[in-house]
Amino acid sequence: MHGFLNLDKPAGLTSHDCVARLRKLLRTKKVGHGGTLDPAATGVLPIAVGKATRLLQYLSHQKSYRATIRFGLQTTTDDLEGEVVAQGNASGLTINRVKAHLPQFQGTIAQIPPSYSAIQVGGKRLYELARSGEVVEAPVRMVQIDRLEILDWRPGEFAELDLAIDCGTGTYIRSIARDLGEVLGIGGTLARLLRTRSSEFFLQDSLSLEAVAAQIEANALQLIPPPIALHPLPIAVLKPDQTLDWSQGKRLPLEQIQIDREVDPVHQADQDADLAHFQVQNQAQQFLGIGQVIHKPDRVLQPKLVWDLFTL
Repeated sequence: MHGFLNLDKPAGLTSHDCVARLRKLLRTKKVGHGGTLDPAATGVLPIAVGKATRLLQYLSHQKSYRATIRFGLQTTTDDLEGEVVAQGNASGLTINRVKAHLPQFQGTIAQIPPSYSAIQVGGKRLYELARSGEVVEAPVRMVQIDRLEILDWRPGEFAELDLAIDCGTGTYIRSIARDLGEVLGIGGTLARLLRTRSSEFFLQDSLSLEAVAAQIEANALQLIPPPIALHPLPIAVLKPDQTLDWSQGKRLPLEQIQIDREVDPVHQADQDADLAHFQVQNQAQQFLGIGQVIHKPDRVLQPKLVWDLFTL
């Protein structure tokens, strides 16, 4: 089996726990995930099976969440899993005050990851350092946040805000909760997190672990093929003679290749950029692998990953 699964991760399991369970269900060690979710978080977790694990790095970085921020509370982990370090009364907080501060969290912003996160400092994970009592400064990262939309507001001593968030890779929603509470002067922590999209995987199409197990038992599980999972990548369509050269790992002149322009317009600007990636198909729309544009000395498509059609 080679392809992808759109898993609806339950609360209480790590992303690695989900991978371990799927390895047993699918009876293969070649299972990986794209985009870690914290144990308390739920929702979309892209899963690659078999040779598709080599394609995880080519998935798009777009992610969407529904998050609940609780004000009047600060914790060690910036969510409800940690110990409370400060507590206040948010009953005086209004939705208009919150709205006034949201714009500073949109666009390209600098963000400090939570102390309990998988970021490495000096070869060690931040959560490992935090658990050992070692205090270190987390590295500031630039992240992209495209949308922050208020879905609901519940005032009170521990007022809660529901947000819809669209963002790029590396964004910590816990950091948004912490930093928004800080600028409001009342403290904030992440109370709930649901990922509704990761790359081309959407919540409405996701499967629970129980549903995956049932489909396997019924011999009805169908993996998502690479062309669908990699949809945002521009497509290079090869002729039969080019397909043979491709399978042998040869570089192909880019001007002789048909480029399918029916792709996500966000990625159109990257098509002529040096080192841009394409998903490669034959004229029957069968997936042949991943190619990379090389401009020197001539513009060519260089094979990065050659996919064996017999594994589809």
